[in-house]
Amino acid sequence: MSNTEPTNLAKIEGLLFISGDEGITLGDLAKITGFMKPAVLELLKRLKERYEGESDSALVLLNSGDTYRLATKHELSPVIKHYFEVPLTIPLTRVLLEVLAIIAYRQPITRLEIDDIRGVQSSASLQKLMARGLISTHGRLEAPGRPFLYVTTDSFLDYFGLSSLKELPPLAEQEDLDLNNLDGDLFLEALQARQKQQEEQNGTSTKGNG
Repeated sequence: MSNTEPTNLAKIEGLLFISGDEGITLGDLAKITGFMKPAVLELLKRLKERYEGESDSALVLLNSGDTYRLATKHELSPVIKHYFEVPLTIPLTRVLLEVLAIIAYRQPITRLEIDDIRGVQSSASLQKLMARGLISTHGRLEAPGRPFLYVTTDSFLDYFGLSSLKELPPLAEQEDLDLNNLDGDLFLEALQARQKQQEEQNGTSTKGNG
């Protein structure tokens, strides 16, 4: 493993990557890295030029005001569209189920709130769940940075055999459960119970039709 200190450009790129679709402001980039804003702007300019100049790079740097984010190049739209249209043939991983469960029980919810519950960063999981059509954004929270609010979709209900969110199983049986101090495992266990029930129902239905 290399112990080489990451370059300043790599630090900015890494922060852009983990900030996901919400992006990150110039001020936050400067605050986190300790760089002056003119230096950050120069690094952003270099990144933008690098992405534009590399034909084998899939990324482009976009900004809206002083908020910057990474996105895929427009030329990749056909393959990205195909990715969104791929059927849900691959089972959801434990991590994706955990993030999905948190959203299901606490929606609408921001990425930072999800991260606080899980104790780790969730941008990549959110992007994958959105690509599968199981969650979507539902406006923005009126707070600094105006983060996206995430909710589940009708496809989520179909996936778990639910007619409404009211059919979600209870989180736990403890009467003294602190709803403001939960971890991701609690949400995950509840949703996994529903998933197992749905799989058993599907199995029974298949046998009945055999």
